[in-house]
Amino acid sequence: MEDIRKNLLIDIVIALILAAIVLFFIRPTVVKQTSMQDTLQPNDYLIMYKRAYVNKTPQRGDIVIFQSSLTTESGKRKLLIKRVIGLPGDIITIKDDQLYINGEKYEEDYLRDGVTSGDIENLEVPKEKYFVMGDNRLVSVDSRYDEVGCVSLGNIKGKAVFRLYPFNKIGKL
Repeated sequence: MEDIRKNLLIDIVIALILAAIVLFFIRPTVVKQTSMQDTLQPNDYLIMYKRAYVNKTPQRGDIVIFQSSLTTESGKRKLLIKRVIGLPGDIITIKDDQLYINGEKYEEDYLRDGVTSGDIENLEVPKEKYFVMGDNRLVSVDSRYDEVGCVSLGNIKGKAVFRLYPFNKIGKL
């Protein structure tokens, strides 16, 4: 009987350690909106790597989850998921439905409609901030809008790294 208790206690301790490790490093996330279509769809189930930016900084093209100043009906600050477009010090221009980074036209094959609406002239991305946009630019509320603006590194909660659902699209992002 004592062996059974000992084994049960060992199993419980191992399970708790594994659960703590998983909760410390990753977080499941469900896509709620259409701003990242066609890359991500509503109800896609993702894994966010919470420690992605502990020792390094976001890179252009990373899909990040961040705390915005937008609020839900209950008053909670919304988490948004967007793609990193501009890095600190980059000059962002949007004109004639095209995106320019540091004076060069930036090609994006993941865009839903192939255009970037808006009118931004030579916006310099501040230090430790990132210019983010959704892939479905016609509906995305992102850094082009004052309500979101450039996102500070401290508000980035993690990087979307893996899609678990739907099963026919399971894999690394």
